[in-house]
Order: sequence, then C-alpha cells, then structure tokens
Amino acid sequence: MCRLEHWSVRQIEERMQSMLYERTAISKKPERTIAGDPGKLRDDGELSPELAFRDPYILDFPGLSDSYSERELESAILAELQRCIIELGTDFAFLARQKRITLDMRDYYINLLFYHRRLKRLVAIELKLGEFKAAYKGQMELYLRWLEKYEKLDGESSPIGLILCTGKNQQHIDGVG
Repeated sequence: MCRLEHWSVRQIEERMQSMLYERTAISKKPERTIAGDPGKLRDDGELSPELAFRDPYILDFPGLSDSYSERELESAILAELQRCIIELGTDFAFLARQKRITLDMRDYYINLLFYHRRLKRLVAIELKLGEFKAAYKGQMELYLRWLEKYEKLDGESSPIGLILCTGKNQQHIDGVG
C-alpha cells in the first residue's frame, strides 16, 4: 500500500498512529480483504473497493465539541479536507459539497461527492449522526442510481456510496440475520 499510494515517511507514521493496520484487520471481512486484495494489488495493480475503503474511519477534527450537527461535521471535513482525503486514501478527488440532485421535482443533496481515480468511479458520502438506520441505505441507493444515470461517464465504473455514521448496529447493516 505504501508504495502504491506514494506515502511519505510522515504519512506512514500517521497511518501507524491511526492504527490503519489494526482497523483493516477488524474490518467487516478481514480474512477475505487480507488474503485476496493485496495479492490483486501486487500482481495486477488492481485496487478493490474493500481495500480502498476502511471501516472504521477516524474522523477526529479539532474544534468539534462533544455535540455537533451533521452540517458542523461537514464543515469540519471541508476545513480539514486535505487530512480527510489522506485518511480516505490518496486517490480521492473532491468534487462537490451538498451536490443537488432532482428527482420528480424534489431536491435531494448528497453531502459530499468524490471521485476515486484508481477505481474510476464516483464516491457519494453521506454523513449521519447516531447509529445506522435502514432508511440511510435506501437514500444512498437513490443517490447512486441518479449518479449512474446522470453523472457517470463512459469508461467509469458504477458509483459507490459510503454512509459514515457515528455508530452502527451490525444486524441493520448486514440485514436481518
């Protein structure tokens, strides 16, 4: 990862301090991610979404109190955009804040829109306070269908979405089980 991402010594030290390795190891599918994805990366230079995205992300910004709104979190992310992009990965490019989309004469807003160069796809990010709710998934699917239809360019992969919540309930994320 260090070589592919062109991390400096300082960035490697930051990754170590943020426990990137440990977060990857405790991710949703650590065995599959660790066993398969680095091999693809090494052999084919192909980066998978599982390796590109981390769970959990550490989004700890100065200036945010213990209680804050989604708008304040979004503003803090933009104020610390460089640090945020480095946390997400070096291939992210910022495209929009509060990207307005219109469906059936109703406006919706994607909190943050990025493009991932190596994955060649749009990345919609929704910020939610509290635990994950099933409705967030439906909202994201709506956004992704719109992006697929109106924003995706020839040669790009289908858009992908990240819902960043302050908490999660694994059964809600995986579905009933």
